[in-house]
Amino acid sequence: MKLNDLFLHCGAGRVEREDLDKQRTPQPSGRWYPIAHGALVDQVRHGLETAGMRVLNEAHALNAGGAQYFGLMQVRLPGDESNEWGTVVGVRNSHDKRFPAALAMGSQVFVCDNLSFNGEVVLARRHTTHIMRDLPQLTTRAVGRLRNLANDTATRSTRYKQCDLNNAEAHDLVIRALDSGAITTTMVPKVLEQWRAPNHVEFRDRNLWSLYNAFTESFKGSLLKLPCRSEAVHGVLDNVALQANPALSASESALEHGNPASLALVS
Repeated sequence: MKLNDLFLHCGAGRVEREDLDKQRTPQPSGRWYPIAHGALVDQVRHGLETAGMRVLNEAHALNAGGAQYFGLMQVRLPGDESNEWGTVVGVRNSHDKRFPAALAMGSQVFVCDNLSFNGEVVLARRHTTHIMRDLPQLTTRAVGRLRNLANDTATRSTRYKQCDLNNAEAHDLVIRALDSGAITTTMVPKVLEQWRAPNHVEFRDRNLWSLYNAFTESFKGSLLKLPCRSEAVHGVLDNVALQANPALSASESALEHGNPASLALVS
């Protein structure tokens, strides 16, 4: 998995892990208590390793003069032996009040390095006064939710492969994805190109999985927008998979209920 390549197109400057510690963290003001980027990364890594997950690779980027941080960690979950896709944890933080500290569970398809996120776990709605005191417990609880999100990825992959599509149906779903905000008008030609003539032989089957990877191929170059775009395209495609396969087992109920947009751990 070539995580570093993703940052060449995301609009943020790639940095090394030690560069995060050189970033100045603003002084607290009132109830706003910003978290240092490096401290958040260290705590997330500790939480993952405590839960038995192994960090295999990582990449980090800064935006807005260092005020916004986004990182990726490729992790191996206990018992996960998939040779098709791997688990990625996205870490997000800001010093300009643009967004809260958060984790996002994602998956990356090995054959093409396409990345998407299943859902986001918010560590704090705001950077509040006692966030540093509570951070260890918050990350432990957040990491505990990541296993369920990883299981959702396996369910989604299986169901998408079982749902055949023709060209007319695929074209309709591209428009529905545009209406939902999953893609922009300028991304439509790339999605259609990847559907009609995919770069990889693995996606030449005419099914929902192939179309999904056409979408995720078009997502490259917008890493900071990836969580919300992933959620939007899942909302469109999951409904199609459910209609094609209405008899779901109990273990597949997560697809029926959709992705949690935000799981708040601190009010």
